Amino acid sequence: MVARKRERRSLLWATVAAFILAVNASFVEDLDDSFKENRKDDIWLVDFYAPWCGHCKKLEPVWNEVGKEMQSIGSPVKVGKMDATSYSSIASEFGVRGYPTIKLLKGDLAYNYRGARTKDDIIEFANRVAGPVIRPLPSQQMFEHVQKRHRVLFVYIGGESPLKEKYIEVASELIVYTYFFSASEEVLPEYVTLPEMPAVLVFKDGTYFVYDEYEDGDLSSWINRERFQGYLNVDGFTLYELGDTGKLVAIAVIDDKKFSAEHTRLKSIIQEVAKDYRDHFHRNFQFGHMDGNEYINSLLMDDLKIPTVVVLNTSNQQYFLPNKPIENSEDMVQFINEILEGTVEAQGGDGILQRIKRIIYDAKSTVGSVFKSSPLLGCFLFGLPLGVISIMCYGICTADTEGGAGEAEPLTEETAGRELTDEGTEGTDEGTEEEQEGTAEEAIELASGEQEQKTILEKKKD
Repeated sequence: MVARKRERRSLLWATVAAFILAVNASFVEDLDDSFKENRKDDIWLVDFYAPWCGHCKKLEPVWNEVGKEMQSIGSPVKVGKMDATSYSSIASEFGVRGYPTIKLLKGDLAYNYRGARTKDDIIEFANRVAGPVIRPLPSQQMFEHVQKRHRVLFVYIGGESPLKEKYIEVASELIVYTYFFSASEEVLPEYVTLPEMPAVLVFKDGTYFVYDEYEDGDLSSWINRERFQGYLNVDGFTLYELGDTGKLVAIAVIDDKKFSAEHTRLKSIIQEVAKDYRDHFHRNFQFGHMDGNEYINSLLMDDLKIPTVVVLNTSNQQYFLPNKPIENSEDMVQFINEILEGTVEAQGGDGILQRIKRIIYDAKSTVGSVFKSSPLLGCFLFGLPLGVISIMCYGICTADTEGGAGEAEPLTEETAGRELTDEGTEGTDEGTEEEQEGTAEEAIELASGEQEQKTILEKKKD
């Protein structure tokens, strides 16, 4: 009776789960080859996937939630998914190189999503890119509201100008990362002073900075560098994004779960340098901290003891380690200045030896992780091929040895025969008759001795 109730309950839950999945899936459209012609009238958020891809399967329930949420908020963005292996020509046309690939298609433009694969992050990306490239801020209240929502805020101040045209061009490219706004000078807070008009500003870290073409260079490069806060909680994805800025990344590698004075002190030192020395270092350095050393160890192929400080060059995989412990902000500033002066030895890199080291390290890490997670699976995956290779090598070596012995025998007999013939010929030509007679007599005596021994043995047996 109890077993039947359990079966009914399990069946009920399975039915409910299947119903929920079916309802969520209805918010996501399965796209086919007709999508190429029909898509231009709408804005589409599309997941290009492969049926066999594990990451794609992990994304599927998140993607269903994205479709449901977008429809519930009345977004103009339609959510779909396409099997890129079945419609490879269309996927190739949109520049799909891996799975899953998320793109927002807006007219003739295709924007790649490179953020975290969570529902909120994907929806935020879709709403940002689907909207206007430049959003107006008509009042101080609206400006304050937007500033509270965004940690980094780019604003163009002024009327029509070549700078605004450039600003719109850059915003069209970098809107995948951040928002862009425009406003009049009256909308700005009272503490903002502009040296000239028009101007582009970035608001972050509790203050603001004005773009200077002479000091900051190209507007696109400046916005790409300034789209991050001065101090970050760094992870693998953030490091990948920081690679586009061209900056060196100064990281305090700590354990956030340990509230020891040493971990807290090192984190505070990096924060202090990022804030107080921004004008000196912000063009060349990004600051932050990383929780744990597992990722950084795999990146550097080294075992860093935490807490510690490391400076990464994400463009060429070089890194710098301090020669002495960092006790205060003055030590950190000195370390940074030594890097800029070139007096600190750079380690790592992307040379041939480092690439070979990377291949060996990745292979060892893969084998180790497999054996650590599942020893039996590791033995099967790596032990079986090694066993087969060993048997094959043994068979080849054994076959060579036997074949070599068989071929050597006739040669040995033939050679021995030749030697005996040569010796006999030499004895006939060079030996005297007396030597031949002596030899014959010795042979007769030996034969007689052997016969006598046989006779004695036979008598003993009787």
